[in-house]
Amino acid sequence: MVSISDCFKSLRESGNCALIPFITAGDPDLETTAKALRVLDAAGADIIELGVPYSDPLADGPVIQAAATRALQRGTRLEQVLEIVERVSPTLRSPIILFTYYNPILNRGIQPFLQQLVRAGVAGLVVPDLPLEEAEGLLKPAAEYGIELTLLVAPTSSAERIEAIARQSQGFIYLVSVTGVTGMRSGLEMRVKDLLQQMRQVTDKPIGVGFGISQPEQAHQVRDWGADAVIVGSAVVKRLAESNPEQGLQAITDFCKSLKAAIASS
Repeated sequence: MVSISDCFKSLRESGNCALIPFITAGDPDLETTAKALRVLDAAGADIIELGVPYSDPLADGPVIQAAATRALQRGTRLEQVLEIVERVSPTLRSPIILFTYYNPILNRGIQPFLQQLVRAGVAGLVVPDLPLEEAEGLLKPAAEYGIELTLLVAPTSSAERIEAIARQSQGFIYLVSVTGVTGMRSGLEMRVKDLLQQMRQVTDKPIGVGFGISQPEQAHQVRDWGADAVIVGSAVVKRLAESNPEQGLQAITDFCKSLKAAIASS
C-alpha cells in the first residue's frame, strides 16, 4: 500500500497537484461504493476519501448529510465499509483515506479501530470533530500503525494554531476553504489564497484544500494558488446519487476526468 506521504512526494517531484474525490460509503449501496472506488481510481484520482455514514455529521452540508442518511437507512455500518475497502484496495493505485467522526472510534477503542483499518488497507484518516488539543491520543498510535492522521485548518484559525496543526498533521494538512459545512459553492474566497501563503511560511508539508470546490474552474484556481491537493466532495456525491447507479458511476467518471484535466500541470 502506498502511503499518503509517498503519494504526495511522487506528485510533488513531477510537479502535479493531487485530486482527492470524496464519496459516502453505502450511498446508494455498498456494491456501488466498491465500483465507485474503482472508477475514480481509473479516472485520475490520486487519493480517495471515503466517508463513513454518521447520524450527526456536524461538518457536512446537506448533500453529504442526505447521502449519510440514505446509507444508514440501508443499514451501512463501519464493519461493512471496511470489508469493501479490504476487498477493493489491493486493486487500486490510489490510497484510501477514511473520513469518520470520533464517536465510532471511541466506541470501538483506538487500538482495535486502528487494527481494523490496517487489515482493510486504509492509508489515512480524517476526523473532523477531533480538535488539536485532543488529537495526541490518536496521532501517536495511528503513526505506530502506519495510518496517517490528517488535521484540519479552518479559515478562522490563528497563525499560532495553524503552525501547531501543521506540526502535528500527518500525510498532508487539510485546509477548509470556507467557514461552515461542506457543500458546493459558486465561488472561492480569496482568503484561501492568503491562507495558503501563510501556511507555506510555517510548513513544507503538502496542503490540500477542500469544502466548497464543485467545478473544474475552481479546482484550477486552487491549484494556481499553490495547493498540493484539491478535495471535492459534495459535487461527486451529488452526481453519484442523481440517477441510477450505472449512470451515477459514469457521471463521476466524467467529472473526475474533467477535474484532473483542470489541475494537470501545463
